Amino acid sequence: MPESKSPLSRLGLTSPAALALHLPIRYEDETLLISIDQASRGLSQDAVQTQGKVIGCEVKFRPRRQLVVLIADQDAELTLRFLNFYPSQQKQMAVGNFLRVRGEVRQGFFGPEMVHPTVKQLLPDTPLPQQLTPIYSTIAGVGQITVRKGIEKGLKEVSVKQFLKEIIPLSKIENPKYTFLKELPSLEESIFTLHYPDPIIDKQSLIERTHPAWRRVQFEELLAQQLSLQRAHIERQKRKSPQMSNQSGELVNRLLNILPFTLTKAQQKVWREIANDLEKSYPMNRLLQGDVGSGKTAVAALAAAYAIDHGYQVALMAPTEILAEQHFRKFTPWFSELGIEICWLTGSLKAKEKRIAQEKIMNGQAQLAIGTHALIQENVEFKNLGLAIIDEQHRFGVRQRLQFHSQQGDEAIYAHQLMMSATPIPRTLAMTYYADLEISVIDELPPGRKPILTKTLKDSRRPDVIQGIRAELLQGRQAYWVCPLIEESEVLQLQTVVDTHLVLKQELTEFQVGMIHGKMSSEDKSAIMNEFKQGNIQLLVSTTVIEVGVDVPNATLMVIEHAERFGYSQIHQLRGRVGRGEAESVCILLYGEQLSLAAKERLKVLRENTDGFVIAEHDLSLRGPGELLGAKQSGESMLRFVDLQRDAWLVSLVKDFAHDILNKSPQLAELHLQRWLGSRVDYLKA
Repeated sequence: MPESKSPLSRLGLTSPAALALHLPIRYEDETLLISIDQASRGLSQDAVQTQGKVIGCEVKFRPRRQLVVLIADQDAELTLRFLNFYPSQQKQMAVGNFLRVRGEVRQGFFGPEMVHPTVKQLLPDTPLPQQLTPIYSTIAGVGQITVRKGIEKGLKEVSVKQFLKEIIPLSKIENPKYTFLKELPSLEESIFTLHYPDPIIDKQSLIERTHPAWRRVQFEELLAQQLSLQRAHIERQKRKSPQMSNQSGELVNRLLNILPFTLTKAQQKVWREIANDLEKSYPMNRLLQGDVGSGKTAVAALAAAYAIDHGYQVALMAPTEILAEQHFRKFTPWFSELGIEICWLTGSLKAKEKRIAQEKIMNGQAQLAIGTHALIQENVEFKNLGLAIIDEQHRFGVRQRLQFHSQQGDEAIYAHQLMMSATPIPRTLAMTYYADLEISVIDELPPGRKPILTKTLKDSRRPDVIQGIRAELLQGRQAYWVCPLIEESEVLQLQTVVDTHLVLKQELTEFQVGMIHGKMSSEDKSAIMNEFKQGNIQLLVSTTVIEVGVDVPNATLMVIEHAERFGYSQIHQLRGRVGRGEAESVCILLYGEQLSLAAKERLKVLRENTDGFVIAEHDLSLRGPGELLGAKQSGESMLRFVDLQRDAWLVSLVKDFAHDILNKSPQLAELHLQRWLGSRVDYLKA
């Protein structure tokens, strides 16, 4: 039988270097001790430390089974209460033993008490620690003592000294711009300070991670990330890609005449940026950002026409079939008129249809291929791919986006990549994770687009909301009703799509009420959406499958049920499904009776803001970069010690510093990357 993993290896702490960088998540001050009387009189939410002899220990039922322990010193008594406990704890806290306890003191039924305090059995004269006690992240079965002992042992290893040695001599920096860096302690000193902080240290800066020791670690981590990204940018410029001259623009001009609208100034600006990239000999890597309804698709269509005009194929990939189909329906009338053959490829196609599409792509007959991730599977080979357009790019892993390249003999030819996102990326996030990405922003809505009015209503107003829907539908409009779950959940007890659909059908008998959710087949979803688009369904009850890509100009009202359960960007994306025509549109956020402070704040921000970038900043603070970027899908590590909002100024500084190091001391840059990323040096290459 294989050996079971050691406790520390279960945490991923398999080397002294990993142990050194397993930094505390918080600290407890066990250097101070107060009497039980002082602890009892100073009832507060702050944890305190006291000690005493056990004078009572018994299991009681009041009303549930719990362990109640009574300790006392010379002047007072304190109750310790444990709702969950083990026999070993009863033994540790047996009558006559001496305990040192730490926790919050509150007024209980029988006087001052601590619930689930930290407990140590010791002698009355055991000295107090001389430094703050670090608390580490851990998992079940691996205690704090095990982690602390492992780190203490690891930090004594010679390999840690090697790992922590100074690579970039900050003290010798001459540029006054980086004076702050000269004042930071060494990495080794910083690591030891964070694991073993002196009791006289500025505790607040330690807790807030703004202490110079934290700043040095944050600097090191950010520098590795920026070096990796910027070096990837340099490497990308060495890759070969189709170079398109600016002489040919016939298809673009014809498409501009076909489009039923004139490009806004913002669209014209980003189109010029994209066209300029396509004329270069190395692959474009551009992110096209724009709020919901800003006209990203039209710009992407121009890029596709430009590439096809130069004899290249174009792939347009979306994360879901619904979104891919929206693009297919939008592109088909435009490009059919231009005489361009489009093919459709998704995982749900029948084998014969899939094979025909693959053959058209392989022999070049299909000049534009639209579909899902099926476009990058092994049996799909483009004859002459020049441009890949990737919508909602954060839903794809980094590796998936790299697969758009072909071979010319021994040489790899990389397609230009245009990524689109209706979820605006906050500036700090873009600067930190997209250093190898040019960014274009459509910061202007097309003329005639009216802002969506957002209202928040308690769930008890549901009958009024249904009447409001009836009034809207009677005017010939259409509406959405969005629910967060498909099936009943015992935990969340939310209204299901199925139940809501049934209720609304009964309430609005004079209208057609449809239903769509993720568990339906692609054919069924497509059929329902077509019926809704054609106006045969007036009210569509849905999960978040309609979050992106759905375009029904006649839909003017959206109700989002249990809105407190959705995130910022998700609600912003959802409400972007209305307001796509000339009529004024409304989004109603229905919420439950009991709202947390965070949920209240979230709904308030959404009610008051329609600017996607403002909402994205709030989303960043709520969810962090991992979820926002889709980086969890790629399986790559995110920044561990840097907070992008708190440390935005440091990101800007390190970005410039990384650029200087790469230019002046590439060998030091390589050493620094090896220290922090090891075999993952190019993990952000895409």
